[in-house]
Amino acid sequence: MPPSPSELKATFQALRGLLRRYQPPLVPKVDKAGRYDLWSNKDVVIDGRKRTEVYFAGVIIQKTYVGLYYMPVYTTPEMKRLFAPELLALLKGKSCFHIKTLDARLLAQVKRALEAGFKLYKKNGWV
Repeated sequence: MPPSPSELKATFQALRGLLRRYQPPLVPKVDKAGRYDLWSNKDVVIDGRKRTEVYFAGVIIQKTYVGLYYMPVYTTPEMKRLFAPELLALLKGKSCFHIKTLDARLLAQVKRALEAGFKLYKKNGWV
């Protein structure tokens, strides 16, 4: 049975709360009911290309899950080794986690992943 709209909203709010801890220095480009994302507004060069901003992460309510888009795992696939099996099982594609239910253990895993990703962005000079 898929999660109810209220369960999806609660999951979204919890994940959004974790992301908001990085604001500032990251800034939201979208911050509305059901969708929130964070960007670094900094002039950087990545793989020889100049950029004025770098996407970090975001959450969006979908029909049957909450999508957690997490760019550090896309830019640095080795980060997957840091994920606990429960979190890694939710990774669909290169950077999107499909979260249907969120318990304290999974929330803690997402928190650790965000911390590691933010450290990586700082180390790379992207924040």
